[in-house]
Amino acid sequence: MAILNVTPDSFSDGGNFFSIDDALKQAEQLIEEGADILDIGGESTRPNSARVSTEEEIRRVVPIIEAIAKRFNVPISVDTSKAAVAEKAIEAGAEVINDISGLRFDERIAEVAARTNAGLVLMHSRGEFELMHKQMPVENILREVSEGLKWSIEKAKVYGVKKENIALDVGIGFSKTFEQNLELIAKLNQFCQEFSDYPILIGTSRKSFIGKILGDVSTDERLQGSLASAAIAVWNGANIVRVHDVKATVETLKIVDIIKERAGISNPVS
Repeated sequence: MAILNVTPDSFSDGGNFFSIDDALKQAEQLIEEGADILDIGGESTRPNSARVSTEEEIRRVVPIIEAIAKRFNVPISVDTSKAAVAEKAIEAGAEVINDISGLRFDERIAEVAARTNAGLVLMHSRGEFELMHKQMPVENILREVSEGLKWSIEKAKVYGVKKENIALDVGIGFSKTFEQNLELIAKLNQFCQEFSDYPILIGTSRKSFIGKILGDVSTDERLQGSLASAAIAVWNGANIVRVHDVKATVETLKIVDIIKERAGISNPVS
């Protein structure tokens, strides 16, 4: 899953693909590099980001989704936690809704997903939008994430979302401590076993815990750390990796897949 932010302020690529022409060029490059899904977001969820209005988010993402859907034959995901944005994005050609709130901010997203038969990614996070990176750490992060994902799944089912249309994301970096982020990646296999009916998505690309390990390096110096974390996550069962650096990740995961095959381990990755 390739990240394509059409925002002025995302933590890594904010402002780079704000126009339709720039977004189309980037989409073409990502697809050529091996992206299976394009994840388009119009509202930054980095720490200290501010919410944008529904109208502004629609203005940012819908024309670009329409343009990409007309030009390329690749599934499009919309990264949003607003039902109205999700609905307009699906109408424009998106096939998946990627909700970082796991239906906590706007549970009507589940109704949109059910009615349109769209895929739905449910991510674990805590707190309201402005505070979801500032929650006090919980003592047992594995239990917290498990319970949160179960709540999101049940809420989706209430609205009629099909089980086969749901994927889960443990929410690396969202009010988790440095140690808890590492624990979630190291023990991701436990979630894969507990939620074996659902694909597991993970997003570690360029995140701050990687920068910390490497000596507080900037986002554009976190490639090797991002690749290492993606490789470990896939080894531990992740089915989908959400990344900025598609070509390098595809090449890395080819090696992981071959070695996993030799080890008799199988989990399809995209």
